[in-house]
Amino acid sequence: MTTTPLLDSIRDPADLRQLERAALPQLAEELRSFLIESVARTGGHLSSNLGTVELTLALHYVFDTPEDRLVWDVGHQTYTHKILTGRREGMARLRMQDGIAGFPRREESPYDTFGVGHSSTSISAALGMAVAARNKGEDRRVVAIIGDGAMSAGQAFEALNNAGVVDANLLVILNDNDMSISSPVGALNKYLARLLSGRTFNAARKAGEKILSVTPSLLEIAKRAEEHVKGMFVPGTLFEEFGFNYIGPIDGHDLDSLIPTLENLRELSGPQFLHIITRKGQGYKLAEVDPVLYHGVSKFDSSNGIDTDKVTGKITYTRIFGDWLCDMARLDARLIAITPAMGEGSGMVRFAEEFPARYHDVGIAEQHALTFAAGLACEGMKPVVAIYSTFLQRAYDQLVHDIALQNLPVMLAIDRGGLVGADGATHQGAFDLSFLTCIPNMVVMAPADENECRQMLTTAYEHAGPTAVRYPRGAGPGVPLAPTFCALPIGKGEVRRRGKRVAILAFGSLLTAALDAGNQLDATVANMRFVKPLDRALVDELARTHDLLVTVEENSIIGGAGAEVARCLETIDCQTASHIRLLRLGLPDQFVEHGDQVAMLAQLGLDASGMARRIREFSEQFNS
Repeated sequence: MTTTPLLDSIRDPADLRQLERAALPQLAEELRSFLIESVARTGGHLSSNLGTVELTLALHYVFDTPEDRLVWDVGHQTYTHKILTGRREGMARLRMQDGIAGFPRREESPYDTFGVGHSSTSISAALGMAVAARNKGEDRRVVAIIGDGAMSAGQAFEALNNAGVVDANLLVILNDNDMSISSPVGALNKYLARLLSGRTFNAARKAGEKILSVTPSLLEIAKRAEEHVKGMFVPGTLFEEFGFNYIGPIDGHDLDSLIPTLENLRELSGPQFLHIITRKGQGYKLAEVDPVLYHGVSKFDSSNGIDTDKVTGKITYTRIFGDWLCDMARLDARLIAITPAMGEGSGMVRFAEEFPARYHDVGIAEQHALTFAAGLACEGMKPVVAIYSTFLQRAYDQLVHDIALQNLPVMLAIDRGGLVGADGATHQGAFDLSFLTCIPNMVVMAPADENECRQMLTTAYEHAGPTAVRYPRGAGPGVPLAPTFCALPIGKGEVRRRGKRVAILAFGSLLTAALDAGNQLDATVANMRFVKPLDRALVDELARTHDLLVTVEENSIIGGAGAEVARCLETIDCQTASHIRLLRLGLPDQFVEHGDQVAMLAQLGLDASGMARRIREFSEQFNS
């Protein structure tokens, strides 16, 4: 264990601000060592946090937090922020049940000013806070910290466009970690950053504008001259056009550059924009070499690094999709694969290498991804959009208006359906079955195992309308894959076990647990496969031959597969409906927090023993 004498003395940012500036580089090194050792023990996001150590130190050193507001984008780079704001001991249970979250949460600390987990929201939220401070007459600074990836999303530019015309004190920091520190980020650029952020320069500029405003032609010449001079050194013209005073780029690991620049910017009014350059994985050679591998990590040996040769055993659903994608692409040249900046997470690395001309990573732009796919489909292509369940929420209008309304053959491969575990409420795929099934023309499938996932991907691809295959995070039960493509009859389920009185209708990944519960109860178990169109004939048969129907899904209990079964039961004849009872099991009407996936399912009563217990309790309620 590395000794951390300076870090040991920091309980909150007030303690940090008591340090001499000369001590901060040592504190940064101690923080970096602590981060590596801590995350190696718990798992979590590593590369991004190593890249923001100095920036976080500088922000809490210069600004009066939490009175001044720091608004982080995405939030997976806030471990240093958590450590400096009284949660160092909590890092031992990072992302575990009842431990601290991996993202900022307002309920967790007053320093977490805005809850976040998805990208590109920081500027909008920070602008709202800045306008609120102005309207309340409060002298407060608000800082939005956003990465270059998050800056590619439309919402970030919508917020910039608004902020440039609003009279509010807002600082936007662009943390650019997609490139190394290049030659412009040197002594000259440090000098320019200090000069351009200083009060003297800005006061002179405003005075000059006032004087020259009486002669518009001279004012225009002066502005053009300033843009030309700044453009020689900094890529700030775009942000200046939005109405921001652009500063940078500067080295985001150089505290001697960061702190004076932030001190100058703190004293300026109006919208300010600081561009910094950082390196993911900074200070840990293994993460510097492969920041993607060390982006989100499980527990590992920090001395030796991640063992990439370690065999995990079962194949993941993500891998099944990635392999299927390559196999289908070899057979059909019309296949185009699209991802909104989740190529690695969605299992598309091999496809990108083998079919680069047919692979499109559109950046963090889910809305564009879906409408782009719609345009491809209009011209006879076969677009496949790989997207996480919670990221699909960001493009709901495009799914409804641009794809489903026009009945276009766009296929959605929805990863992380259901509980995802440690990433918590912002990433739990709890709502997709609910918001997909209400859309006309949609076909919605949920595989119960690996082979069925491959079959459903083929079924979706061959269908002549919009489709969705939603599968969970992690591995399946271990069912071997068929060597050939095989499509399923749309809207048809199957009975996997015959029993008495109780019929369990399982949708997707909970089938294995449902079969176990069925064995305990001697119940019939059906693998429903399709949420939409629902196998109405199977529901009708089971309703006529059983006293109790139980629906099981890893989705919100409200509006999901169980609700579709309830709607179906409303249409069967009165004689059958009079005796049938329905129990719906699924995720509760609340946001499910972070923790272990298996443990959370058990806690929610969605493991085999929990299902059996809840069915018995429900039955006893009516038999007593």
